[in-house]
Amino acid sequence: MLCPLHGAGTDPTRLVGRAISRIVASWHVYEGERSEVPLDVWLIDSEGDSTRISTGSDGCLIVEAAAPHEPYDMGEWGRIEVGEDLGDHPFLRHLGETVARVAEFAAPGTGRTQLEIGFGEGDRVRADCWEGDLRLTR
Repeated sequence: MLCPLHGAGTDPTRLVGRAISRIVASWHVYEGERSEVPLDVWLIDSEGDSTRISTGSDGCLIVEAAAPHEPYDMGEWGRIEVGEDLGDHPFLRHLGETVARVAEFAAPGTGRTQLEIGFGEGDRVRADCWEGDLRLTR
């Protein structure tokens, strides 16, 4: 799916048949409060590949092959924490499971708007951009 600002990213169908062995997420922390949703999620699969899911400034959903970045301080605007056990989100319940199917959705001129990753017995996690934030739902 080609985004005018971020390119095509990676083909998430490469996850099909691979188990999710690790999940890393980044969170914005400001004045001691962590954001309700992660900024980025990295799915590290059984082949050792890392797939980053995030949002772009243009409302697209970024899906790219990228390793998790380090935490960093943003001064008066808080900091970005990165780790495996920082907060709850729908992908965590599928840790160790094998991806059964992947579907992508796009809008003309925007690129990828939604990604759905399916697991056994019909379970799935949907990622999309909602008002500029990454939204993960079951």
